[in-house]
Amino acid sequence: MAYEAWVADEVGGTFTKRSPERGELGPEEVEIAVEHCGICHSDLSMWKNEWGMSEFPTVLGHEVVGRVTALGAHAKGLTVGQRVGVGWNCDSCMHCRQCISGEQHLCSQAQPTIAGHFGGFANSVRAHWAWAIPLPESLNVADAGPLLCGGITVFNPLATFATPQSRVGVIGIGGLGHMAIKFAAAYGCDVTAFTSSESKFEEARGFGANHVVSSRDSEAIQKLEKSFDLLIVTVNVQLDWDSFIASLAANGRMHMVGAVLEPIPVNVFPLLVRQASVGASPTGSPVGMADMLSFAARHNVSPKTEHFPMSQINEAFAHVEAGKARYRVILDPDF
Repeated sequence: MAYEAWVADEVGGTFTKRSPERGELGPEEVEIAVEHCGICHSDLSMWKNEWGMSEFPTVLGHEVVGRVTALGAHAKGLTVGQRVGVGWNCDSCMHCRQCISGEQHLCSQAQPTIAGHFGGFANSVRAHWAWAIPLPESLNVADAGPLLCGGITVFNPLATFATPQSRVGVIGIGGLGHMAIKFAAAYGCDVTAFTSSESKFEEARGFGANHVVSSRDSEAIQKLEKSFDLLIVTVNVQLDWDSFIASLAANGRMHMVGAVLEPIPVNVFPLLVRQASVGASPTGSPVGMADMLSFAARHNVSPKTEHFPMSQINEAFAHVEAGKARYRVILDPDF
């Protein structure tokens, strides 16, 4: 099958269907026929070159679900016809300390799926065999794409820093935040959702939040002083950081997964007296992604999605850019 993709030629440009040239399949690569691919906010950021790392022409899309159609000569552990997923990274060096220790997503040479590489808004995508993650058979495949990026991004801090007894706050009930609530609730945590939109209060409870608070209500946040073992910040805007830091319990952690582009003012003393911390993380390792998918399948965790045919990619991007997605948009190829 000839390679076809939806290509943007310039920053913020219209996507058009074309057949870019690709080289031969690498010896450790697999080729995957795309069945579904989510639109992540990171796709918008790369489309607009907000992070200064975009390359044009570009084929975006990094929440890919599909079936293996070809294996390189040295690809391991996968079979033709197997259903797999690909997320933010599609390759890493496999020989540095991070890769050898199982933290491949922290490899300094990790290859983003949509930076200098053709992504999943296409009829096929390629990845190193270790980054093509087998999907559990019981997983809701049509809606699984966003788990490969947004899902692992919020699951990683929960798996690392929380226990089922933890009191967890989730700031921002959007594409990332609604999955964070679902994962934390399934894990058994006491979950508080923070949102700037009162229209989302009941929906947040439906996702599994035990409590819902307005993120604009500093007085209500201040009443939660010393409450949270883990705060997961999924937004990329400035907040009342002092009040949120004050809401951390002893040994609590405020953990950033939203790409806040402006500096965050942090007063050390409130952290010091609680032995608390502020940190951040990207997505996760291949093993972490496999664990997340297994957990999602076992606990029936899936994102709330809207589907568009891939031929409507420009309309779908406009929908996401306008903040109308509830809560993740997925493109289904119709080449």
